[in-house]
This record gives sequence, structure tokens and C-alpha cells, in this order.
Amino acid sequence: MNYRMIRYIIGSLIQMEAVMFLLPAFTALLYGEQRCVAAFLGVALFCVAGGQLLKGRKPENVTIFSSEGYVSVAVCWIVMSICGAMPLYFSGYFPNPVDALFEIVSGFTTTGATILGDVEILPRSVLMWRSFSHWVGGMGVLVFMLALLPLAGASSMHLMRAESPGPSVGKLVPKVRSTAKILYAIYFFMTVAEFLLLLLSGCPLFDSVNLSFATAGTGGFGVLNSSAGEYNAAVQIILTVFMILFGVNFNVYFLIYSKNIRDALRCEEARIYMGIIGVSVLLITANTYAGIRGLGETVRHAAFQVASIITTTGFSTVDFELWPEFSRTILVILMFVGACAGSTGGGIKVSRIAIMAKTVLKELAFMIHPRKVQKTRFEGKTVEHEVLRSINVFLIAYLGIFVLSVLLISLDGFDGITNFTAVASTINNIGPGLSKVGPTQNFSIYSNASKLILTFDMLAGRLEIFPMLILCTAGFRRKRWN
Repeated sequence: MNYRMIRYIIGSLIQMEAVMFLLPAFTALLYGEQRCVAAFLGVALFCVAGGQLLKGRKPENVTIFSSEGYVSVAVCWIVMSICGAMPLYFSGYFPNPVDALFEIVSGFTTTGATILGDVEILPRSVLMWRSFSHWVGGMGVLVFMLALLPLAGASSMHLMRAESPGPSVGKLVPKVRSTAKILYAIYFFMTVAEFLLLLLSGCPLFDSVNLSFATAGTGGFGVLNSSAGEYNAAVQIILTVFMILFGVNFNVYFLIYSKNIRDALRCEEARIYMGIIGVSVLLITANTYAGIRGLGETVRHAAFQVASIITTTGFSTVDFELWPEFSRTILVILMFVGACAGSTGGGIKVSRIAIMAKTVLKELAFMIHPRKVQKTRFEGKTVEHEVLRSINVFLIAYLGIFVLSVLLISLDGFDGITNFTAVASTINNIGPGLSKVGPTQNFSIYSNASKLILTFDMLAGRLEIFPMLILCTAGFRRKRWN
């Protein structure tokens, strides 16, 4: 285990986080929030000094293997979250450190769950930091660091695979650093495009910035208590479109960037993803349309909520807790499906669902025709046994964490729907659930112990389970494997 390199990566990360604090610090200065200026700048200085102590001199051996990649990613996200929670705590608006940690982990993991009943009382700088944390965590902070920090190619790939969502991650171009730069260039361009469209639609400047950050990271932190309910129809439509776009695998955008339009349109996962959205919108529209609202308005709200839930963004325009049971059940199912692999969205991922469905059909065909040789194919390629094995292991681990989390937080005494959807919304990085954690409620009802469990679920869900599990085991201390 290359501990010196792990320390170097962690030190570099929190120094980079210190630079990120400048945006909310500038916002605090702009709006005259003196206590918040001191909080953000003070923690920034602490991160610079602490990062330098951890880094020391650059290690001669910069090579890291897969085990170290997973450990580095897990520890980096924990340390980054602790540092990110400090200004929230020192601002005075989160007097409970567990609440501050829960809030910022919800931000970095792009979950959007909150312990706040009234977000409009928060200073503008704190609102900015919450939304900006979505943007930072959406594509992956280590992916951003790889674009700046030169590492050995294999080492970089181990970090990228450990942090990036989906069953498999590859390089778009031969160099991992170039891949990271391309990903963030696309991410930045789409964020700016959304920001400009929101401004043109009449959305206020501050709201446009925050909504763009939150949508790009598929996070869902808003600056209004009504989430997106008070904005005009044009703003809601723009948010719907960009939530869907940020839920698409970024490899599709790279193909478009490379003028490979035909291959981009052939992306099987993206087509299945769009199909699920279309069918869900039609079903919910038919189930919720009662003539009270116009058909266009019903479709708009249905499309917004479907896009918000399947991409795990968590915005809302209506209280879908009041929808019929059929529509609410569809939304719960979409919580688990999630967005595409290689996007900023959470959930199990469409690619895993599609591969599992094809595997079941293959096994059924094998039972009928035992001698028939049939391979599972996805995106025009044969799915290797290693990929199927990793998906099966992921689902077992996912189910184990889910069941244990529901069991543990049930000690707080809340009803089953609340507990089930609370874990579903955190491990799938969505935000709102149902019942007492619905779109008009929050997570402050839970005890500190339950909040820490849900915080772990958010990190596990964002990092695809394995980095957090490996960190929790002692095996990585004694064994190195490639």
C-alpha cells in the first residue's frame, strides 16, 4: 500500500477544496455576510496548511494499484466532506456538526436531501456553497484533480474507475488526463448553456447560477422553500431538459463532439433511458390528469418529476406526495433505476438494469433450449463474464447495505414508508422520499445516529458501494492486488 501517495492525493485534494471556498467567500463579501467571509476564508487557510502537511514532498513512487485507488477515493471524499462541513458549522446556521456533515455530504454526493425546513433564511454564501458542492461532486472532484495533477496513466485510471459512476469506465482518449479535461470541458459548456437559457427565461441571476450548479450535478438543492415550484413554466421546462441531458452518459457527448453522430444515436443505454422517461411521463400524466389543470400543465409537471427522480436530481414543482398511489409507485421505481452510467446521476444505472434483464432472458432461453449457445450483448458488444460478476456483486452489496440501513434507522420509530424511501433516496442520491421525508419535508426528524447512517449511504451510493466497503474492511491493509 503506497501510503505516501495516498497522503499526497488527499493533501492535493483539500488544497484544491480551499480554492473552491473562494466562490462562497466572494459571495459572502458581495452580500455583506461578514461572519461567513471569516468562516470560508478561515477554513480555506486551514485546508491549505493541512494539505501541505499531508503532501510534504512529492513521493518518488507515484504508482497506485486498484486497492489504493479505492481507498484513496473513499478517504478523499470523507476528508473533503468534513472540511466542506466546517464553514457551514462556523456560519452558525448548522449548530449541530452532524447536521452540517449531513448537509454537505448531501451536496457533494449530489443527493439534495436536507435537514433544513426553511432554506430561505440561509445567507447567500451558504446557499452558493451548497449548490456549488453539487457541481463539484457531479462529475467527480478527483476527475477534476486528474485534469490538473499529472500521475502515471494506470494510477489515474484506478482513481477514475473508483470514483466514476457505472459498471465500467474507460478512456475516451489514450491519456487519462486528457479524458478528464474533455469530460470537464463538456460539463462546463453544458452548465454555461443552461445558465444563459435560465437568464433569458426570466430567472434571477443568483437563482440561475444555483439552479445551473444543482442541475448539472443532478443534485437538487434549491434557494427557495418551494424548490422549483415558484418559477415560471419556461424555467421548469429548461430544468427538465437539462436534468435529462445531464443524466445521459457523457461518452455520447464525446461522440457528438468528435462528429460521430451515428454512433451517438446508436447508444443503447441512452435509448432505453429515454424510453423509460417517455413511458413514465405518459403513465403519470394519464393517472394524474383530472381536468383541474390543463393537459399541457399536467404533462409538464409529470415530465419534470420523472426527469428529477430518474436522474436523481430531486427538484420538485408539485408535492407528488399527494399524487395517486400508482404515480408515486412509478417514482419509487425510478429512484432505483437511476440515470445512465458515466453521467452525473445516481441510482443502480440503466445499463445495469438492461444487462440484468438480458441475462434473465438468456437464462430463460437456455432452460428451453439447453444446447443453444447465446451470449449477452449490450451496446453492440458481448458482455464479458467479469462485468456480469461485478454487477451481481454490486447488487448483493447494495441490497445488504439497503436492508441494514432500513433496519437501523427504524430504531427511531418512524413508519416503514418513511424509512424505506429515506434510505432509497440517500443511497440512490435523490433527495426527497415519501411520507415524513417527502418533497415538502426534510430529514431533521432523524437522530444523529440515523443521520450518520444515511450519510454513509449517500457516500456509498455516489461511489458505487465498493470504495466505502473496502475502506470498512481490514483486508486492504494486508493485501495488494492489481
